[in-house]
Amino acid sequence: MKIVIVGGGKVGEKLCAELSHEHNDILLIEKDEQKLEHLMNKFDITGIVGNGANIEIQQEIGVDTADVFIAVTEMDEINLISSVLAKNLGATYTVARVRNPEYSNHQSVLKESLGLSLIINPELSAARDIVRVLKYPSALSAESFAGDRVNLVEVEITDESKLVGVDLREFRQRFGSILVCMSIRDNEAIIPSGDYRIQANDRIFITGEATDMMRFFKVIGSNEKSIRSTLMIGGGRIAYYVLKALKQSRIKATVIELDRQRAQYLSEEFPNATIIHADGSDHEVLEEYGLADFDSFMSLTGVDEENLVMSVFARHSGVKKVITKMSRVEILKILTSVQLRTIITPKQIVANEIIQFVRARANIQGSNVEALYRLEDNQVEVLQFRVTRNSKVCNMPLFQLKIKPNVLIAYIMRGQELIFPNGNDQLMPHDRVLIVTTASMFEDLEDILM
Repeated sequence: MKIVIVGGGKVGEKLCAELSHEHNDILLIEKDEQKLEHLMNKFDITGIVGNGANIEIQQEIGVDTADVFIAVTEMDEINLISSVLAKNLGATYTVARVRNPEYSNHQSVLKESLGLSLIINPELSAARDIVRVLKYPSALSAESFAGDRVNLVEVEITDESKLVGVDLREFRQRFGSILVCMSIRDNEAIIPSGDYRIQANDRIFITGEATDMMRFFKVIGSNEKSIRSTLMIGGGRIAYYVLKALKQSRIKATVIELDRQRAQYLSEEFPNATIIHADGSDHEVLEEYGLADFDSFMSLTGVDEENLVMSVFARHSGVKKVITKMSRVEILKILTSVQLRTIITPKQIVANEIIQFVRARANIQGSNVEALYRLEDNQVEVLQFRVTRNSKVCNMPLFQLKIKPNVLIAYIMRGQELIFPNGNDQLMPHDRVLIVTTASMFEDLEDILM
């Protein structure tokens, strides 16, 4: 596919890396000549120096032949203008990153009125991830599928866990719909078979209906109380969206924000939250406002190093659920050594959303990718496909399909019915199916077959 990307910042660079690796024809528009040259040397892409909202630039690069046009500069207005312009010039699909809450509050109206294919907001997506994790105090991470009816939840197995020594056949007998989709052991991702035996220090990813998940945590003896309070450091966009999402919840939110004007704005927008004007990176300030008494802690500033230090301090102060925002994905590998496991990376989130969109449009036949998540430093992909009538996987019991190793079918959604399948179940036209695999580059459901 011919893909035009406007903006060579953190998100633009990530997109160049991922999409060029998938053998797309990538053209980058970037105002900074030095940055453009660096990215062209680093990845298999072409580029042009200029403003992506300039009609002459778009005409010069032939945007009318672009399959996908993606605008991810730091300015919402540039992204919107350039995307609308590209759409009018003939680009097939247009994607704009829009971060301002004033725009995002009316995102669907904006998308429809401007004729855009997709509007993405990394901070809003990050906030949704955070709120989802808060539902499961024992979880390290949580993703949702099937309109939030199904969750993929990461759980660490401690020495005291009732799951130590349990093989997956016994697990399925005990927990019904709950399915272990993958396990991380010694930093290696494994798609487990029925004889896989859970060990201490494993990290397992389980899926099931939300109601079953809550029951699962009770059965295994997770005695952590529900989260009723949270302390956020940094009152930026992510904090704004988290506060908005928590309005109707029982969680009492407190935000420490360094900028007086921003703190005043948040206090007016969210009168039920506690907004404190102070320096949250100061350990004495955190102790003064009762850090150790909070059920959860979020470091959400724009500085990775500050977020890291504050999260470590919160962990050592006894806060059970610590959530850390990171912008630079290359720093993530060191975080497990300091016991920081719940990491939010807006850059990775938005890249995954766009890649999901591009993959779905790349398929002109067979089943389409409808959702894509990458886990464990890209070792694992979780994909949702739609099954088409002419697919080779249709109308045959799963045990008869010659499915590749390291591939697991996590669930089937048939209309409003959720099926956590066994070997006798079949895939039918119009089903939606979730696949977990350590393979990569799956673009069609039939790629699961040998």
